[in-house]
Amino acid sequence: MKFSELMGENLFAQGQKIGEVKDAYIDSQTWEITHLEIQLTKEAAYEILGARTPIRNSLAISALRKGTASCTDNGIEIKLSKAQLHIYLRPPE
Repeated sequence: MKFSELMGENLFAQGQKIGEVKDAYIDSQTWEITHLEIQLTKEAAYEILGARTPIRNSLAISALRKGTASCTDNGIEIKLSKAQLHIYLRPPE
């Protein structure tokens, strides 16, 4: 899959849309994708991070490791609970 195909894909957790993929962070030493930049919905930003507005955040790529995420016709489904997602997101500033 090309990264360009992931741009703009919806991101779901527990069947609820939590955001959209906007960009990626690449470690220039290892040439590995380390994080996806996502635009969280207002509801997800509040529920997961306590933020009162929709925000962009970095989702650690480890949240998408084999067996915990899949691509569907609707977008990317993360098989983690919303309560677990805060572990993989950067704290709001």
